[in-house]
Amino acid sequence: MYFSKRVSSIQPSATLAINAKAQEMRSRGENVVSLAVGEPDFNTPSHIIQAAKNALDDGFTRYTAVPGLPELRQAVAGYFSRYYSIDCRFDEVMVSNGGKQCLYNILQAMVDPGDEVLIPGPYWVSYPALVQLAQGIPVVVPTEPEDNFLVNPGSLQKYLTEKTRILILNTPSNPTGCHYSQESLIELAEWAAARDIFVICDEIYDQLVYSPAKPASLCGFWSENKNKVAVVNGLSKTFAMTGWRVGYVLTHIDLIKAMSKIQGQSTSNICSIAQKGALAALTGPFEFVEEMKTAFASRRDMVLEIINSWRDVFCPEPEGAFYVFPRLDAYYRGDVDSSARLCQIILEQEKVALVPGVAFGDDRCVRISYAVEEKVIKDCLGRIGRLLERLS
Repeated sequence: MYFSKRVSSIQPSATLAINAKAQEMRSRGENVVSLAVGEPDFNTPSHIIQAAKNALDDGFTRYTAVPGLPELRQAVAGYFSRYYSIDCRFDEVMVSNGGKQCLYNILQAMVDPGDEVLIPGPYWVSYPALVQLAQGIPVVVPTEPEDNFLVNPGSLQKYLTEKTRILILNTPSNPTGCHYSQESLIELAEWAAARDIFVICDEIYDQLVYSPAKPASLCGFWSENKNKVAVVNGLSKTFAMTGWRVGYVLTHIDLIKAMSKIQGQSTSNICSIAQKGALAALTGPFEFVEEMKTAFASRRDMVLEIINSWRDVFCPEPEGAFYVFPRLDAYYRGDVDSSARLCQIILEQEKVALVPGVAFGDDRCVRISYAVEEKVIKDCLGRIGRLLERLS
């Protein structure tokens, strides 16, 4: 069977592949614990679930408008206005099947074949693939753990060409958990705007920022430069709603229209039931978010304490999300020559699933998620630490 060059160039998601391998081992009776998949281990709040049940009971099962229910789009606009003190209309936002479809829609609407998209690395695994699906060229701008894996205008400038069209930023970051200050984020946006480069800022973890760090967003920059930036967000991480698939984007109204055209010919509207749940999430109480954030911050501190006790390992302190991205290449020797091989050994010998850093563009590191119970994390990190001792 013939497949297009486009699909043949795309690799499967490494995080989902690792999780599938772990599930396969579990099916054979092996006690495997996954620290690989990036989703909160909390249940969706009950008022959101009830709103979805009410929608079903009310027969709310028909098509809706492609860019989302008007009242949901208004609630999204209200979220951005409330948290980032901007004036925002409902027609300047749209709703998609998770933040990933928002990103897909933007890139399909803005990238022509051969256009270059700057992606600071380490990066979320899907960014390069989404650019390639739009027939663009992903250009990875490497960063260093000693700099908290954060990019700066000077490093971006080295990769700038006449074909550069878009810059993708992510804060807090998946996979590193590192986070830009508001001042640094604006500096990057201003660098891009001065060179007519559009900025996509993925802020899906914006509510999971740990004190003393503060949330940072390009919403304010957008309000003064609406044709220069798109802010992508969603409910997956903030309200533990990964399976609901609700993402949204704030950008110029003309780009919203273009994205709606693309979505109208791909998925049309997102699930009507999920939209009612999303409406309840955005207009209801946010206490759940604070409780989850407190738990994650406590786990983060415990994880760092354990990892920092490992010999020859460096791990920047994450200020958000629920990942650490330690550098473990000091243990690459002999048969262990890469992050993929190290993760394979950890999975086979210690029954702990991690994601190799090569999937995120940095083969020196591995991603460890702390979106599981503290006792589980402590046990898993103990197993990994003992394996590293054997390798040293």
